[in-house]
Amino acid sequence: MTDDQDRPRQRGAYAKGIARRQEILDRAIEVFAERGADRTSLRSIASAVGVTHSALTHYFGSLEELLVAVYQESTAPERQHPDAFQPDATPVERMIESARTNREVPGLVQLYSMLVAAALEEGHPAAREFATTRFARLRADMAAVVREQQSTGRMREDVDAEAVAALVVAASDGLQTQWLLDDTAPQHEALALLDRLLRPTAR
Repeated sequence: MTDDQDRPRQRGAYAKGIARRQEILDRAIEVFAERGADRTSLRSIASAVGVTHSALTHYFGSLEELLVAVYQESTAPERQHPDAFQPDATPVERMIESARTNREVPGLVQLYSMLVAAALEEGHPAAREFATTRFARLRADMAAVVREQQSTGRMREDVDAEAVAALVVAASDGLQTQWLLDDTAPQHEALALLDRLLRPTAR
C-alpha cells in the first residue's frame, strides 16, 4: 500500500480521535458543572462520564490535564453568550458579568480555584502553565482596554493601566473565593465600588 493510500486512513482516524476527545470533554464539563471538583479522581470521572479509565488517560494523560482542559473549554469564547459584554464595558464591568455567569456554575468556579491553588505548589506543571498564561493574558487584555478608555475619558488618567489590570484580576478572584466560602459576600457590590473608584471624577 502506498503512502498516499495510507494518508486518508490516518486523517480519518485522527478526525475520529478529535471528535471522541471533544465528546468526552463535553460530558466532563457537565459533570463538573453539576457536582464540582471535590474528591475527584480519573477513575471516578471516567465512571461519571461513561468511559473507561484507560480512555480518559489516553486523551488527557493526567487528572490535572483533564481539569485544565475542562475549564478552558467551558470558558472558551464560542461557549459564551454573544452579548455577554457591551463593547464599551470597563474591565471591572466585564468581571462583574463574568462573576454573574460563574454563579450559575459553581462547580466550575471551584475547579478554577483548585487549579490556581495547585499552580502555587511544586509538581503541577499543567496547572502552573494554565494559571500563569491566563493571568498574563488577562492583564494584557485589560490594560489595553484601560488605555483605550483613558484616551476617551471613561477612566481616570492618573492610574497605571497595568496596575489597574492586575488589581481588577486580583479583586475579582479574591471576591470569587469569598463567595465560594460564603455566598452572602458582596461580590458584585465590591466590584461595582472598584469600578466607580476608577472612573474620572466629575469636574
